[in-house]
Parts: sequence; structure tokens; C-alpha cells
Amino acid sequence: MGALDGIRVIDAATLFAGPSAAMLLGDFGADVVKIEHPRRPDPARGHGASSRGVGLWWKTLGRNKRTAAVDLSQPGGQEILRRLAVESDVLVENFRPGTLERWNLGPEVLHELNPRLVVARMTGFGQFGPMASRPGFGTLAEAMSGFAAMTGEPDGPPTLPPLAMADGIAGLAMSYAIMVALHAREATGRGQVIDMAIIEPILGLLGPQMTAYKELGVVPPRTGNRSSSNAPRNTYRTRDGRWLAISTSAQSIAERVVTLVGRADLVAEPWFATGSGRVAHVEELDAAVGSWIAERDAEEVIARFEEAQAAVAPIYNVKDIAVDPQYEALNTFVELPDEELGSVTVQNVLFRLSETPGEVRWAGPPHGRHTEEILGELGYAAEAVATLRADGVIA
Repeated sequence: MGALDGIRVIDAATLFAGPSAAMLLGDFGADVVKIEHPRRPDPARGHGASSRGVGLWWKTLGRNKRTAAVDLSQPGGQEILRRLAVESDVLVENFRPGTLERWNLGPEVLHELNPRLVVARMTGFGQFGPMASRPGFGTLAEAMSGFAAMTGEPDGPPTLPPLAMADGIAGLAMSYAIMVALHAREATGRGQVIDMAIIEPILGLLGPQMTAYKELGVVPPRTGNRSSSNAPRNTYRTRDGRWLAISTSAQSIAERVVTLVGRADLVAEPWFATGSGRVAHVEELDAAVGSWIAERDAEEVIARFEEAQAAVAPIYNVKDIAVDPQYEALNTFVELPDEELGSVTVQNVLFRLSETPGEVRWAGPPHGRHTEEILGELGYAAEAVATLRADGVIA
């Protein structure tokens, strides 16, 4: 039994932020019904690598979801969503503000049909404000949050991440927001509207930059792989050409690292007692750590750090991840049977619950795979389904 058994989620969002939130709920047993346009499937199906014409990103993003191809801009499709809303607990959508209202599917209408429905609205800039009507993607959030401005080398340009980072952060935040709303519903008996702007969750993750700016006028600089909060923290190359990452966020770890590399004398320096003090002497610290590591192979460095109980990790690419014993022990990846590819490997659920563990039950299915099944559950007769198909409402 999954923790969210009995919860039905309508995923009417596209690309990554909203669908990620629905995916995370599906991992723990929610019945997620994915709504896609009959002739314009979720663009996420075409992002990234593909195998035999099948998008592989979708295999993870669409996992544990049933897919129905429904045109919500047509009256017949709107009626399908209204029927679904009556039988559901959550609607996740990312249409531009006003779109659902134009289709007579706004929260007021849906709450008349089902007062317990949680309507989760995920847009680039939120439901109101001067930018609300603009198209918004995670890239814009990474730009506007300050992330790009503080990422990259000090003498280089602002740097965007090579992945849908802001979308992923917003998806995690939205799954949390939905669970908060569902918990509140237990006390009030009523659902509510969640308004989440993708530009905000990543902003919160970047730390108290606004607090420091208002208090001190501090604008975070680009520091490359260094940290503005503690040192030494960087990537270092070993004698055999591998790269390692070191962190000294805790004072005790910083002391162990400099002692290990032969600079125990630094621990007695007054400035060494704080992260900010060490940052002010980052060149000296990086030189000490970097030169010590450069004289040794990665295997020796890692072993010595482990003996000293200091924090170090190799910098992996996906080939390294595939054979790492820690990921294997955690069962971080699972291989699933798949009707399109035969089998496919996807990442497992993000955490382990001792009593109600999550499970990836199936990978992302083909477009519209469960349309007839879902309409049958809503009481549509075979003749009505055939008419909807002939009219282009479903596929």
C-alpha cells in the first residue's frame, strides 16, 4: 500500500515543473492521470536523448502516470476534465493565467463541482503582477533569481545550468505545497488554490542573499567552484588526472583537511575559526590543499581523507554513477519492463519510507495510452468515446 493510495491527481501541465510534482506524488501511490493534447503531446516527450524514436526523459517524467489525450479547448474535452475533477483530489496545471477561466474550467467552477479539490497552478511568474501573462520557463527563473549571476568563473560570463534545475526545484516545492494543502483539507474539508511562480523556489534555495543585500549591500560575486561562505572548497586535480571535490562547511572538517595536508599551523590562526575568515585567505588554503592533492593519485587521496574523516568525493559522470557501489546499495536506479523499449532504467523514488515505501511501477507510457480506460471509469459509453474521437476531442 502506497502512502498516497486513494489520491487522484490530474496532471494537466507540460514540460517539467508541474509534471515533476505530479510524478513525485505518483511515486507514493497517487493515481496520476496525465492529460495531453491529442495532436500536440507534452513537449517533454521530445526533449533529450531518444531510443527508436521514443523520448527517454519522458520515461522518467511520465512514470506511474496514466495518459489520456484530450483537447481541453473543446467543449467535449472540458466536460471530460469537469468529470475528472469531481473524482479527483488534485489538479496540476501550468496554462497561462486566464486560460482555464476562458475554458470555463477555473478554480471557482471546479470548486463548485468538488469543494475538496486542490488546484495547483504552476507558472513562470505567478497568477498576478506585471509579468504574469508572459511565457515563463525555468531558464528565466535561473536568470532572474540571481543563480546565473553568481555562477561561473570570476572573470567569465553569467552561467546557466545545463539542465532544468529551476523546474526541478519548483516541482519539489509544489509536491510539498500539495501535501500541505491536502493536510489542511483534513481539518477544513475544503480544497484550495496553490499559486506557485517558478522564479520563487530557486530564489529561496540560494540562501539569504536579499537579507545580506538589505543589511550590508552585498551582491554575491561569481566565485567559480569556490564558496563565498567557507574555504577550502573547490575541485582539485590529482596526479593521475582525476578530479575531486572537497567541502569544509563544518569547522572540524576544515581543521582535519589542513592538518592532513601538512598545514596544521593554520588552525591556530585567528581567521581560521570562521568560514568567512577562511574565505578571506582562500588563496593560501587552496594552494596548500591543491598542491598536496596534485602529488597523489585519486585512490590515495580518497583513502587518506577517509582515514582523517574529512569530506571528499570524486567528480562523476554518468558512467561512474552507473557502477558506484553506494548508488547500487541504495537501489537508486531500477530497470522496468516497457512496452515501447522492452526495458528501461529510471531513477528510483527520492527517499525511503519504512512503513509505506514508494515504488516506480511503470515508466512513462505512450501518448494517450489510457484514454479509453479513463473515460470508461468516468461513465462514457463506447459510442460516446467513438464520437469524441471522431470529433478530434480525444486520441
